[in-house]
Amino acid sequence: MSTTAVDGGQDGPPAGALARARLGYLLKHAQLGYATFANAALAPYGIDGRELAVLSFLSEQSLLSQQEVAQRLGVDRTTMVALIDALERRGLVERHPHPDDRRKNIVALTGAGRDTMAGATEAADGAERRYLEPLGEAGARQLKDALRTLLGSAPQ
Repeated sequence: MSTTAVDGGQDGPPAGALARARLGYLLKHAQLGYATFANAALAPYGIDGRELAVLSFLSEQSLLSQQEVAQRLGVDRTTMVALIDALERRGLVERHPHPDDRRKNIVALTGAGRDTMAGATEAADGAERRYLEPLGEAGARQLKDALRTLLGSAPQ
């Protein structure tokens, strides 16, 4: 038996009414559903959502080490090393010595990284709009504002 797209498109028995009412279940399966849209949109760019987050963050920051990027994105250091290594192998980022502290390297986007990030961001934005479409524009804005509130940041 197949579940709905909101359930992430995974096969398995449908959850009971009590499970579907639990916040954890709803958040997890909403994220899985969104990931299906986002992964399909990002596939032509050869990156996933985590890699797009790193590229986007690097496009807004300068002179940050790999460790500083990991801290600011809330990613453990081992995972960040793997992410940066993968992006570097594809020519999307480069490591350079920090100009003021030769003991650490900074991570910077390459031209290809900027191009990939721009196209992938547009594709991810489209996937987000398609996923949130059933809520309408006001409902999508309300959902995002509510999530920002729960995460402790002001609505934008």
